[in-house]
This record gives sequence, structure tokens and C-alpha cells, in this order.
Amino acid sequence: MAPDAEPPPDHAAGGERSELEQLRARVAALESGRAARAPHHRWRAFFSALLVVVACVLAPLAAVAAWTASQVDDTDRYVATVAPLASDPAVQAAAANRVTDVVMQHLDLPVLLEGAAPADRPRLEKALGTLAGPLENAVRGFVRSRAQDVIASDVFQRIWVDANRRIHAAVDKALTGGGGAVRVGNQSVTIDLAPVVDRVKQRLVDEGMAVAARIPSIHTDFTVLRSDSLGKLKTYLRVLRIAGVWLPVLAVLLVAAGVLLSVHRRRVLVAAVLGAAFTMLLLGLGLTVFREVYLNALPDTVSQPAAGAIYDTLVRFLRTSVRRVVALAVVIALAAWLTGRGRRATFVREAWRSGIRAVRGAADRAGFRAGPVGPFVHRRRAWITWILIAAAVVTYLLWSYPSGWVVLAIALVLLFAMALVEFLGEPAGPVGRAAPPASGPEPGAASTVG
Repeated sequence: MAPDAEPPPDHAAGGERSELEQLRARVAALESGRAARAPHHRWRAFFSALLVVVACVLAPLAAVAAWTASQVDDTDRYVATVAPLASDPAVQAAAANRVTDVVMQHLDLPVLLEGAAPADRPRLEKALGTLAGPLENAVRGFVRSRAQDVIASDVFQRIWVDANRRIHAAVDKALTGGGGAVRVGNQSVTIDLAPVVDRVKQRLVDEGMAVAARIPSIHTDFTVLRSDSLGKLKTYLRVLRIAGVWLPVLAVLLVAAGVLLSVHRRRVLVAAVLGAAFTMLLLGLGLTVFREVYLNALPDTVSQPAAGAIYDTLVRFLRTSVRRVVALAVVIALAAWLTGRGRRATFVREAWRSGIRAVRGAADRAGFRAGPVGPFVHRRRAWITWILIAAAVVTYLLWSYPSGWVVLAIALVLLFAMALVEFLGEPAGPVGRAAPPASGPEPGAASTVG
């Protein structure tokens, strides 16, 4: 008779039950910890999103504030902004028309007959009544031709640039109200063209129209900016000028605080910079829409082409700021995404490394040797990468008014430098270097033995 099977010992069953209870206790502890952390994470997510939204809203205001401050406080920046207006065809045509009108108002056509012979003067005065219209048009055409010559000359451009450099304080007066060569009224900002009129008068005298010497000193205004709500605009711009330095810093600090407060920092960083790029694009769109509204609101006496050219010139650097911030935001978002743990980001990184390893292998087969540089770069790859990133950031910060193309160029140079580090830091081996042939040692080894 076979012996009966022994029952399992009680201590084994008790051990299994004890281990199961421990697992259940750990699961319960984890669940309770997760439940306790959930409200805390929700509050962090709420305040993080709030900070990011406020920063995105402040981004276009910060750009306008920085642009306003730069136009007022930086003389070279202001001159670089207004200098192209002197050679703009629409502005030149409008200025020539304005100078011609004011000169014709002070030209007495009968005085032109003083040079005629006394015997012919009665007959010419009688004919002047019939030929007054054609004669005035002919004189107007002659005066406008001389005005165009003066305004299109290098002399006028030098006068324009030198005057704007000397009266750079007029920008502040244009924003806060004041007098001088640039005058601000309730609805317009005007420039006195008296120096140009004097030049035209001298040119007319030199051309034989001696009567032009009798024209008194004339002060005439050329409208640079016109708005029915200029008083309110000056107040807003004054506030933005004061906030020009601190508002961009505040926007950046709010983004940093929102990212640090968040649980998913990489995602929040991508969302924050893309949100800032979106609001900046809205600012660019707003500048375009406001241009049409502004031009449509101008009176018929104002030259539409000249007003459009002046508007485009004044906001040129602001539009450059929009493109710069958008380009920088896209670069930061791509960098944050590519350094993440996502499947697509990992695939892109692996494809990048595989491509560099393939190039390194081809270079090794062609006889390339990195020497002691390769091991050095391989050991200190992380430090070198961070140094390159810091150099790119410092270059961007020290660049005077970088454009969107400058941002992209800095990013491409950084990308090339990181690829070079990856190329030099790839260790020699079956992947990075072709295996030596089995028939004999490498040529270098033979020379070493010898």
C-alpha cells in the first residue's frame, strides 16, 4: 500500500498569504498616496496654466513696449528707422507736392512780367488774363520739378538724417507731446519742411526765377502720423515706454515659473512657447489690419501711398520682433520636443545618431582618425553640449536686435556644432568604424611594431 501524500506545511501557506497581504497593503498605500497627490497636482496644474496664459497675453504687449522704448531711447535705432523715408518715392512725391503748393501760394505771377520791356508790358498783362491758367500750370510744373530735384538729391537725405539725429528728442515729444521740429497736435504729428522750402527757393533763383527771392520764410507742415485718438495713443505709448524694459522680463519669468510649477514641464514648455508664438502672430496680423483701418480713416488731403510708407517704416522693427519671437519659440519648442521621451522624438534622435554613425564609419574607412580628440570629446560630450548651448544663448542675447533669420542661423550653427561633437565623440568599434580585414593587421599596427 502506497503511503499517503504529505499535506503542505502550514508555514508555507502562511508565507504566501503574508506576501499577498503585503502586496495588497503596498497597492493600497500607493492608491491612497495617488489620491492624496491628485488635488495637489490639480492646483499646481491650474496655477501653471494661469501663469503661462498671462505670459502669452503679455508677449505682444512686451514686444510693443520694447519697440517703443527702443525708438525713444536709442538714437541710432531711431535714425535707422526713419532714414529710409528720405528715399521713399511716395514720401518724396508727397513732400514735393507740399513744397510746391506752399511756394505757389507766395508766387505773384504778375511780378514775373517785371523783366519784360516797358513797351511790351501792357500787352503781356492783357494776355495774362487769358493765359493765367496755362501760365500758372507751367510755373507750377517748373517749381515742382525743382522741388523734386532737391528732395531726390543726396542733400535732402543728409538734411533728413542729420535733422532726425539732432532732434531725436522729438520722438519723445511725439509720444508725450511737445514742440520743436516735430510738433504734436491733438490729431497729428507733423514735421516742418522750412529747410526744404529754402533750398527750393534758392534753386529757383539759380534757374533764373528771380521773383522767388521775394518769397518770405515759410514754415509748412508735413504730416507723419494722424489719428483722431492721438491723445489716448500718447498715454498708452507713454506707459509702454516705461514698461519697455520690465515687461519682456516679466513675461519670460512667468513662463519659467509656469514651467517649474507644472508636473509635466516639457509639455508645458512646448505649450507656453507655442502660445507666445500664436499671440505674436496675432500682433502681426493686428498691425496689418490696423494699417488698413488707419489709412481709410485719413482725410483726402493726405497722400495714401506716403502715409502707408511711413506706417510701414515706423513699424518695420516691430514686425521684425514678431518674426524673431516666432522663430525663437519654434526653435525652443522643437528642442524641447526632440529631447523628450516620446516615441516619435526617440525615433528622430535614433535616426540622427544612426546617420552620424554611418558618416563616421565612412570616414573611418576612408582613413580619418580623430586622434586624442575623439576620446576627449566622448568623455566630455555632455559638458561640451551645454557649453555650445550657452554660447548660442549668449550670442542671441548680445546680438543687437536679432531678426528671425538670425535666430534660425544661430539654431542651425548650434545644430551643426552638436553634430560635429556627435561625430568626433563616436567611439571606434564595429559600429563607428569598419572592422579590420582578417588577412592581416592594420597598416598602422605594422608600423607600430616596426
